[in-house]
Amino acid sequence: METKKKILIADDEPDILEIIGYNLSREGYDIYTAKDGNEAIAKARNVKPDLIVLDMMMPYKNGMEVCEILRAQPAFANTIIVFLTAINDESKEIKMLDMGADDYITKPIAPKVLVSHINAMFRRNKDNNNGNKILETGNLKIDPIQFLVFVDNAKIILAKKEFELLYLLASVPNRVFLRDEILHKVWGTDVIVGDRTIDVHIRKIRQKLNLDCIETVKGVGYKFVM
Repeated sequence: METKKKILIADDEPDILEIIGYNLSREGYDIYTAKDGNEAIAKARNVKPDLIVLDMMMPYKNGMEVCEILRAQPAFANTIIVFLTAINDESKEIKMLDMGADDYITKPIAPKVLVSHINAMFRRNKDNNNGNKILETGNLKIDPIQFLVFVDNAKIILAKKEFELLYLLASVPNRVFLRDEILHKVWGTDVIVGDRTIDVHIRKIRQKLNLDCIETVKGVGYKFVM
């Protein structure tokens, strides 16, 4: 029997916590809530959720600060983190992804749409974990079982979408993956993200690996080279 997924929802508005929590619990998820940034960090460390929904604006620590703190800890490297935000600003959206978020959802959003969105993320995550094998090329090793990357045997922690994107490109070296294909295979058709999402994730992968292994094919997409 599959273990129930745990979701932590952090928001300073009680009505949002109640509505989102109720709708997700009806889908069979175990729901935990936090009303501010400090409580979100404490609950996350205690519960170890599979997915965290973070409101951007919360007391004590905002969503970005919480995300940055959690992503710095290996225990949360593979946790799905989603921002819930009323801010409709491209620079802020890029900043969220830079901080390690897997996705963001703009308020207001209908509860059923949010549930569908989260269900899609779990499905995509499960699909990406099925049938994957360890990839090794040069001094780089990519282990999809542990969601870990090693460069010269040194462990590199990537966020979940960063890992999935790297694995996709490395699975067929020298093949150019079109941008639409990357969006479909990594984020899926149920999740709406912009082209800048790919660029942000590629930049983060390059920075963390410190390797010149992903080549930009201008106006087309990306390919893995070693």
